[in-house]
Amino acid sequence: MEVSNEQEDGQSRRGHCFASRRVPPVRLSGAAMVCAMYSRSIGFALAVTVTGAAIAWFVLSGHRDASAEPNGPAHLRSAEPIVPLPAEPDLDDARVALGERLFHDPRLSGSGTLRCSSCHDLGSNGASNVPRDLGDGGELLAVNTPTVFNVGYSFRLGWEGRFRHLSEHAAALIENPLIMGVSLDEVVDRLRVDRELVAAFQRAYGRPVDRANLIDALVTFERSLVTPNARFDSWLNGDPDALSEIEIEGYRLFKSTGCASCHQGVALGANLFQRQGVFEPLVPPPPDIVRVPSLRNIAATAPYFHDGSAATLAQAVRRMARAQLNSSLADDEVDKLVAFLGTLTGEYRGAPVHPAP
Repeated sequence: MEVSNEQEDGQSRRGHCFASRRVPPVRLSGAAMVCAMYSRSIGFALAVTVTGAAIAWFVLSGHRDASAEPNGPAHLRSAEPIVPLPAEPDLDDARVALGERLFHDPRLSGSGTLRCSSCHDLGSNGASNVPRDLGDGGELLAVNTPTVFNVGYSFRLGWEGRFRHLSEHAAALIENPLIMGVSLDEVVDRLRVDRELVAAFQRAYGRPVDRANLIDALVTFERSLVTPNARFDSWLNGDPDALSEIEIEGYRLFKSTGCASCHQGVALGANLFQRQGVFEPLVPPPPDIVRVPSLRNIAATAPYFHDGSAATLAQAVRRMARAQLNSSLADDEVDKLVAFLGTLTGEYRGAPVHPAP
């Protein structure tokens, strides 16, 4: 049975800090005001949401500085703009296993050679290490491949946020002639001659493979791709020794310079849109407005930006500060921010997420 819109809307709301949690505090920065101002170009409702959230952060920001102390009261850390990853989602094991099998199956591409895992390496960072991957036809894709880890916490999918649900996103990638390049009907026909796979679908869904349960199995597996045990989550949960002093200082900078205006919540982003290149150009190609990416595992997912033009995290931090916040950071500030961002790296199946080979 395909995941219903209601179920997927619920997941989207859980990934959207404005809708599902008390809005976390952070000082109202220029970045937050800019975010609200430019959000009008993608809809009045979004502008109201972002503006309201920014005002709420300002009103509630009185507790933030105390909670940023490494030995401060642990209960104050619940007032931080970032939320620890919740417990792993409760998913059907048979459907997760089936989705994982499909994720690595080349029959989901037109040529029969490309897999989802060809661009999303689950053994490293959930993405790749190149600015742009090759599609099934051998042509460079238009944008950098984002990590698939923690994708269930994104309120929209794709760099432009075109897709509301994981199900429509997965179907679109398979049928896009420049990416996987095959119709869902063709994939179903290919899989139906595989007796073992047909039996696996029968066990998981009570019926043979079809378009709906094919996509649902992939989506269920994608929802399982969470990366717990980041050191920053441990600190948020009360461990005063989880972070070093330079990492704590980096987190303070992350908030005071305005980074947390857009990168907050459980995914540190992935829950709002923003104009890229507010004060100066950031990345030359369109789109002008993008879905703010998650920063979880960011230290392991170079290169950066939707064109993959920033080779290192330090480069990305400098460019973001200038283009989005109108701030020129000193070398030691960049070092501190990079140190903090390194604490956002989690684990997948007990192994630390790391850069793709």
